[in-house]
Amino acid sequence: MDTNLKKEIIMDHYLNPKNKITTDDSRYVKVNTNNESCIDNLNFYVLFNGDLIEDIKFDGEACAISTSSSSIMITNMIGKTIAEAEEYINNFEAMINEEKYNSDILNEANAYDDIYKQNNRKNCALLPYKGIKKAIAEYRK
Repeated sequence: MDTNLKKEIIMDHYLNPKNKITTDDSRYVKVNTNNESCIDNLNFYVLFNGDLIEDIKFDGEACAISTSSSSIMITNMIGKTIAEAEEYINNFEAMINEEKYNSDILNEANAYDDIYKQNNRKNCALLPYKGIKKAIAEYRK
C-alpha cells in the first residue's frame, strides 16, 4: 500500500470516524481502555448476538492513530463471529509486532503495516483491539 494512501485512510477515519457514538443501551457490553502514557481514553460498546458481533460503538478522547484504528477495526468487525474477530485481532497484532500475518483479512487496517517504525505509536494502534478483547472476555463470563 502506497504511503500517501495510508495517510489518506488514517486521516479519513480520524476526521470521520465510523460509529463514534455513545450509547446507554444495556444490551451492549461496555469496556474502557486507555494508554497510560497519553490522553487516549476510549469506551467501547459491543452488542453480541450469540456468537455474532452485531454492532460496535465507541466514544472518548484519543489521538489520530487510536481514533482511526478504532474506526477501521469497527468497520471490519461488525458482522463477524467472535472466532473471526479473534482471527482478525491476532493478525493485526502480528502485523504491528512485525510477525507473520495474513494481510488479506485486514483490509484498510493494512495502513498501519509500518507503524512499528514508531514504537510509541504501536500502543495507539493496538488500543481499540485491547478494548474489543476485554469486551469479548466480559461477554464470555
